[in-house]
Amino acid sequence: MSSFRARALLGCVAILGFVGLAQAAPISPLVQRECREDYRAYCKDYGLDTAALRNCMDRAGRNLSQGCVSALIKAGEVSQAEVDSRKQSGR
Repeated sequence: MSSFRARALLGCVAILGFVGLAQAAPISPLVQRECREDYRAYCKDYGLDTAALRNCMDRAGRNLSQGCVSALIKAGEVSQAEVDSRKQSGR
């Protein structure tokens, strides 16, 4: 394989990998149910399954209900360690 073809193939693989990472994972039914009111209170201007919504919920952090936080942990959206760290730091 020529050097140009190898670089082009590597570039395509890298681009496709970044596109895959940029796409948001679907919101689980548990998170939908437990975070419905938090979404309405803090982030209703953002579309579902978007990075903007996830950023908004991240900024709302300490204001989120315990049920929502627990659902986000179960869904893998945030770790228990991150939640604990935020509680300690006051974020």
